[in-house]
Amino acid sequence: MSDLWQWVLDHGVLLLTYAFWAVDILLRLIALVVVPRNRRPGSAIAWLLAIMVFPLVGFPLYLLLGKSQLPRRRREKQQVVNRLMRVRSQSIPDSDLDEDVPSWLQSAVRLNRQLGAFPLTGNNSADLEIGYEASIAAMAADVRTAQHTVHVLFYIMGLDEATEDFVAALAERADAGVTVRVLYDHWGGASHRAQYRALRRRLDAHGIEHYPMMPIRPFRDGAFQRPDLRNHRKMVIVDGEIGWMGSQNMIASHYDKPANIRRGLHWQETMVRLRGPIVSELNLLFATDWFYESAQMLPQETVVRPSPDTSGSYECQVVPSGPGFVAENNLALFNQLFYSATRRIVAVSPYFVPDESMLAALITAARRGVEVELFVSEIGDQFLVFHAQRSYYSVLLEAGVTIWLYRAPTILHAKHVTIDDSVTVIGSSNMDIRSFLLQMECSLMVGGTDFMVKMREVEASYRASSRRLELEEWKRRPRLKQAVDNLCRLASAVV
Repeated sequence: MSDLWQWVLDHGVLLLTYAFWAVDILLRLIALVVVPRNRRPGSAIAWLLAIMVFPLVGFPLYLLLGKSQLPRRRREKQQVVNRLMRVRSQSIPDSDLDEDVPSWLQSAVRLNRQLGAFPLTGNNSADLEIGYEASIAAMAADVRTAQHTVHVLFYIMGLDEATEDFVAALAERADAGVTVRVLYDHWGGASHRAQYRALRRRLDAHGIEHYPMMPIRPFRDGAFQRPDLRNHRKMVIVDGEIGWMGSQNMIASHYDKPANIRRGLHWQETMVRLRGPIVSELNLLFATDWFYESAQMLPQETVVRPSPDTSGSYECQVVPSGPGFVAENNLALFNQLFYSATRRIVAVSPYFVPDESMLAALITAARRGVEVELFVSEIGDQFLVFHAQRSYYSVLLEAGVTIWLYRAPTILHAKHVTIDDSVTVIGSSNMDIRSFLLQMECSLMVGGTDFMVKMREVEASYRASSRRLELEEWKRRPRLKQAVDNLCRLASAVV
């Protein structure tokens, strides 16, 4: 035995070298089999490239971040919810669309229902709010009218000077006996540590039940969950009668980050206030998220109730999406609408990193004569995404897409799309691969020309605060920046 040990010591460097190369080759071979399984070719190639160049680094990263699937216990909950939603959907007919809407809008309604099991509802009212502080004040005012329940869900939620009145309104109603339930994303909230802790203390002090969504607790749900699977929705529902949803988080417009304050950054948002039957559908979506985090199944009769206000004229449909769904619901809807457009597409997205199918849909629309406008920010708050989206500008401009850069120091964080004069999609979903694959999102499809008038006013205000990007200007940007953009585009494919 001593002779064998001595031999190992004498040849240790050689043995370690052989072991290193054996592991290196084994990881490469395993990656060739495992990585391409049920994955987009672009994503598979990006992962394989990372693993082939640095196997001992790339493969562990793939195990950590390579799967967008929820862990087993969460998948089981999702299956329960999906089954209940489809049973409910079978007994609820869609509302009738106006006679003047194009035939393709009905097919979009059927697609949404097949994907998310939410019906099209009629007789809704909807108003837009683009003022950051004004929307928080309006939500707080609505909360103070609550008599029965207040349901709150935000990706980022914290207690600071901007949100003090809203949180105070929640506390007031809870003290008055109203049932208040609050959800906030674990990573989104905890990344603003001081505001997050202050919020939790305030909610606890008033007996408000609250939970972090998608908590980062490895293996607790029966399997490892990659940490960047997030709940990105933003909703407030009061008594099942008033609903708010859109792009805005419940935090100050500079997100309480010293770097943002130094740069003078602040966020521009678009929120929609809803009344009518659609509010119950929004409340039902909240109830599914509440079930995931609390294991409490809220009684349907307390969540879905006949609306006392059916004086509105808008047809609305909730479109949920996220890693719990088999299909990429938001991507499927966007692409269907882009290919259906005959006159005009206006897309607003702070993070625009499309997959191949969406890029093809937009370019095809522009080349067949559809007027396509894309609103993005002149500056970015996320280095990788900002530079990745810039890599798409050349091909879009060459195809005839008009790109508007919202002027610094504001980050245009709104997320909405209008098609012709027929339909609007507004909500929390960006047009990037993360929103399609990794984040739970909530979108709202609104049909009809009346609501489009309000949307055109918002688009006009954005256009007035933006400058148009010209192709010749873009071609003259420094080669180093071009290289950074293209490198970030490659990295963004690793999902």
